[in-house]
Amino acid sequence: MIITKKFLPRRTFLKSVGATLALPLLDAMIPAATALDKTAAKPIRRLGFVFMPMGCDQSRWTPRSEGTLDELSPILDSLAPVKNHLTVLTNMELANAYPGSHATSNAAFLSAAKAKHTEGSDYYLGTTVDQIAARQVGLATQLPSLEMSMDLMQTVGQCDNGYACVYQNNLSWSSPTTPLPAEAHPRIVFESLFGEGGNAAERQATLRKRASLLDGFNHEISRLKRKVGLGDRAKIDQYLETVREVERRIQRAEADAANTALPDLDRPLGVPPAYADHARLMFDLQLLAFQGDVTRVITFQLARETSNRTYPEIGVPDPHHPLSHHGNDPDKIARMAKINAFHVSLFGEFLQKLKNTPEGNGSLLDHSLYLYGSGIGNPNVHDHTNLPIILAGGAAGGMKGNRHIRFKKPTPLANLHLTLLDKVGVRLDSFADSTGKLTDLFPLSM
Repeated sequence: MIITKKFLPRRTFLKSVGATLALPLLDAMIPAATALDKTAAKPIRRLGFVFMPMGCDQSRWTPRSEGTLDELSPILDSLAPVKNHLTVLTNMELANAYPGSHATSNAAFLSAAKAKHTEGSDYYLGTTVDQIAARQVGLATQLPSLEMSMDLMQTVGQCDNGYACVYQNNLSWSSPTTPLPAEAHPRIVFESLFGEGGNAAERQATLRKRASLLDGFNHEISRLKRKVGLGDRAKIDQYLETVREVERRIQRAEADAANTALPDLDRPLGVPPAYADHARLMFDLQLLAFQGDVTRVITFQLARETSNRTYPEIGVPDPHHPLSHHGNDPDKIARMAKINAFHVSLFGEFLQKLKNTPEGNGSLLDHSLYLYGSGIGNPNVHDHTNLPIILAGGAAGGMKGNRHIRFKKPTPLANLHLTLLDKVGVRLDSFADSTGKLTDLFPLSM
């Protein structure tokens, strides 16, 4: 650990055998001159992308009011506690996702590019917006970016209308020919953030030797807390308790999996059996990654396109994909909308946690921008127009919330990607099929 006489560097780490622990932003990390001016250090800006598969029921998604969010729609109602950090965007499109398919929906969501129609290994797409951001924003962090998902799908070959499975297995592409696999196992994500490498057998042996990753940091933590003020000590305690709780939940999931004779083959061993518990754990890992400044760019796939996952915990035993092809059956549409609302509610819980996590003069939510949405509008016809899109975040990026913006004509989703890149300091003249930045999206001075 490096400690200067004036202040702690923002990139201060605690180190133990096989593990490294990043720290949240502390008052002791703010330079003395800045502290005297009673202003926070220049806030870190973070980008997150959450992909919702197979579109939605637009009638239950789209808010009635325009301009302000006077009344949230039924699907978005759970976002009320963070409404002031929320902008709903209506009439955005992915023109390069046509001809419509599930594969191109997934592929174009972050690339806004046209996927090469192939069943083989000669696939070709485009570099995704998260990876363009990571090349610049990620230079200062342990992980340039973090790719996460809720499903592991190893299927190869053709998955949808003659498109290779790689297009719907991966959201992030570091080049047009290099997809980045996402991780669905909480233990592996946890270790990518905090350490403990080696193969599975070595990790299990290490786990048997210790009760918690944090045990090896006790001396360093005590030494650090003697050098900071009372406020910073409280921040450290809160952060470490969050790390401990996430680790305990991972260990419980692993114990449950060990006692289950027939594990769910759609999820890796050690993943909580309930979808909501798994998703909350993955969202909490994102919070830790941002809070410790381990990464500043995250993508998260709530489920892959064509997912046949069922949701009995909310009273929907039907597979998701067939429901999305509802044939205008009101009952099927209502059940699909329940899945939409369920996914949004989990995202809303996460946003509230970001909002309740102080950082500098604001919160993690103030200093983050999250794009939540789907590459399909009406799933019944594989439409890539009028996409369900939410932008969540705060004024550190200049965003004014509590708004519903309805564009007069279909507007490229690439315009939003280009604008988000600009907000984190990546200056580009264009991105994919963009026609310009969304200048009215961030009216606040920065």
